[in-house]
Amino acid sequence: MSAPPQNATLPDAGPARTGYRGVLAVPEFRAVFAAHVLSLLGVIVSEIALSVLVYDLTGSPLMSALVFALGFLPYAVGGALLAPVADRFPARRVLVTCDLVCAACVAAMVAPGAGVGTLLVLRCCLAVVAPVFSGTRMATLADVLGDGEPFVLGRSLLRIVSQSALLVGYGLGGLLLTVTAPRHALLVTVTTFLASALLLRLGTRDRPARARDRREGARSGLRALFAHPRVRVLLLVFWVPAMFCVVPEALAAPYTHDLGAGSPGLGLLMCALPVGTVAGELYAGARLGTATRERIVLPLLCLTLLPYVAYALRPGLWVSLLLLVVSGAGSAYTLGLDQWFVRAVPEELRGTAMTVLSAGLMTVQGAGMALAGVAAEVTGVRTAVAGAGVLGALCCAGLALACRATEGRDGADRHMTGR
Repeated sequence: MSAPPQNATLPDAGPARTGYRGVLAVPEFRAVFAAHVLSLLGVIVSEIALSVLVYDLTGSPLMSALVFALGFLPYAVGGALLAPVADRFPARRVLVTCDLVCAACVAAMVAPGAGVGTLLVLRCCLAVVAPVFSGTRMATLADVLGDGEPFVLGRSLLRIVSQSALLVGYGLGGLLLTVTAPRHALLVTVTTFLASALLLRLGTRDRPARARDRREGARSGLRALFAHPRVRVLLLVFWVPAMFCVVPEALAAPYTHDLGAGSPGLGLLMCALPVGTVAGELYAGARLGTATRERIVLPLLCLTLLPYVAYALRPGLWVSLLLLVVSGAGSAYTLGLDQWFVRAVPEELRGTAMTVLSAGLMTVQGAGMALAGVAAEVTGVRTAVAGAGVLGALCCAGLALACRATEGRDGADRHMTGR
C-alpha cells in the first residue's frame, strides 16, 4: 500500500534540534504523541467504567478487581504470540489495525446484552493487542526520530504522559461516571481509539515492513532476538527493577491503614512514585547530555530500589512519600538504557523487540503485585517492602555486572559515553 499524497511531505529523518522541543517539532512525532494521549485516556476511562459496570452486574469486589488484573496477565500471551507481527507488516497498518480492533472490542462492551463473561473476554482481547500496538509504536519512533538522542527523548515523553495520566486520569474518569452510566462512558473510549487510528493513518508515513522475509520473521523472530546476549541482559534490566518497584503501590492500601492516614494518605502514596518518575525523566531529558545519561545508567540502576529498605524503620507518611519520590526519580536511568537497547537490537527485529519489552514489563509488574501480596501476608507490609528493596537492589547489582560483561557485543558498544 502506497502512502497517500498528504503524507508525502512527512520527514523521514529525526529532528535537527535536540531536546524535548526539538522532538515535538517533528510533525510525524506529534501525530504519534497525540494518538498516544487519546489511546491512554480511552484505556483509563474503559478500566474505570468496566470495573464499575462489572461490580454493578455482580456485586462482587473480586470480579471488579479482575478488570484491572486482566490488564496485566494477557500481555504475556500477546507478546509471545504476536510479537513478530510488528516487523512482518508495515508499522502504520499494524498501529491502525490495533486501534480499530480495540475500538470494536469496546463497542461490543457497550451492547446492553453483554454479560460479565463477555465483558471480561473482551477485556482480555484488549490486553492481548496492547503489547503489539505499544511495541510497534516504539519501533516507529526510531523510524520517525532516528535511533539517537531524539528517539530517547521521544520515548521519554510518552512515558511522562503515561505517568502523568495516572495522576489525573482516574479522577477524571470517576467524575465522568457521576454524569453518565458506565456503558455510555465506554463510548468515550470507542471515540478515542477511532480518533487515534485516524491520526496515525493521516499523520504517519506508510513505511515498508522491517522483516525482509515475512515467513522467516514469523518463524524465527523471537529466537533471533534472544540469541543476542546483550539484548537478553538489557531486557532483564528493564524488567527486573519494574517487578520490585510496584511493591509499595500494590501494598499501599494496607500500609495506609497501618499508618492511620485514611483515603488522603492512600492517594498521596499512590501519586508519589509517578511524581518522582516524571521529575527524574524531565530532569535527565532536559538537563543532561546523551553521554551523561548513559554514564548514570548503572549507578542509578543499583540505587533506585534502596529507598525501600528504609521501610524497615517504620517511617511515617511524609517520610514514606519522600522515599517513594526519590525511588521514582532514580528511574531516570531508563533514558540511557533506551539508547543502549535500540543500539543493540538489529533493525529488522526492532518491532519484535519493543513488543517483547512492553509485554514483559506489564507481565512482571502484574507478577510483582501478586508476589507482594503473598509476601505481605507472611511477613507484614513493611517487611515485604523492605525485602523488595534488598532483594531488588541485589538483583540490580548482578544485572549491572552482566551489562559490563556484555559491553561491546552485538554492536552495543557504548561509544557515545567516551569510554
